[in-house]
Amino acid sequence: MSADEVVGSPRSAVLPWISLVARAVLGGALFIAGLLKIPDLAQSVTAVQAYEFPIPPVLESFLGYTMPVAEILLGLVVLAGFLPRWSALLGGVFMVGYIAAITSVWVRGLSIDCGCFTPGGSLEPGQRTKYLETILRDTGFLACAAWLVVFPKSRFSLDMWIQSPLQKESE
Repeated sequence: MSADEVVGSPRSAVLPWISLVARAVLGGALFIAGLLKIPDLAQSVTAVQAYEFPIPPVLESFLGYTMPVAEILLGLVVLAGFLPRWSALLGGVFMVGYIAAITSVWVRGLSIDCGCFTPGGSLEPGQRTKYLETILRDTGFLACAAWLVVFPKSRFSLDMWIQSPLQKESE
C-alpha cells in the first residue's frame, strides 16, 4: 500500500480535490475552445491556414473542421473524469502540439491570432500578437494534464463512480 492509499492521510484527502480542479481547468479549456469555434467552422479552417504549415490544403480543411469537435469531445471526457489518465495524456498531447505550433509561428515571424479561444487568422499590421501569453497559458493547461497523468483519481469522476460498484462486488 502506498502513502497515497492510506485512508485518512492528509495527502489522500487533498490529492483528489487538486485533481478535480486540474480536470475542470483542462477539460473546461478544451471544451470551451472547441465550442467557440463550432458556429463558424470555415473561420476555423482560416485559422489553421494562418499558421502557414507546409501541408496540403485538404489537411488544413480537415484540421479546421475536426479540431473543434475533437476539443469538445475530449473536453467532455476530461470533465467527466472518464479514463482520466489517458484523456489527460491526450489533452497534454494537444497542448504540446498547440505550444509547438504557436512557437513555430513566433519564430517564423508571422503575425497571427492563434484561434484558441478566438476566431483566429492573420492579424492586421500593427495588431499585437500574444504568443508569450498563449504559450504560458497552454503550459498551465499542460501542467494540469501532467498532474492528472500522475494523480488521476479525483472527486466526482465517472471512473470512480464506475469502479465503486465493481469494488463492492469483488469484496
